[in-house]
Amino acid sequence: MAAHKVHHGKNLRRFREWKGLKQEALAFEMGDDWSQKKISLLEQKEIIDDAILKQLSDVLKIPVEAFDALNEDPAINIIGSTFTESSVNAGNSGGENNSIVNPVDKWLEALKKNEELYERLLQAEKEKVALLEKLLKGQ
Repeated sequence: MAAHKVHHGKNLRRFREWKGLKQEALAFEMGDDWSQKKISLLEQKEIIDDAILKQLSDVLKIPVEAFDALNEDPAINIIGSTFTESSVNAGNSGGENNSIVNPVDKWLEALKKNEELYERLLQAEKEKVALLEKLLKGQ
């Protein structure tokens, strides 16, 4: 039986893709010291430092041991390279959208909705104050 060959970088890419994260989103979650380029370089490394693996496992919410669990099995490589978003959507006849959602985009969307809500609340408060001032002047 062949030796268990592990490539942390390739496994990182698989986990990131399975979680539906782009490199930019993962870099954002990792902190200020990280960029898309740094994630790209990390995905090319065969062995990743234990401290970085721990941080990645926390961000991706997977056990750190998972980076050693996947190996260079050809079956996994075939499945990983052929199972894409287009192949998922090809069998989608119900008109549903199965696209991958970037969590940063969702966060920005929620932030915009909060802004709109705060603006409506502020406008309601202004109207209430104007009404109270009008009532006080009328007495």
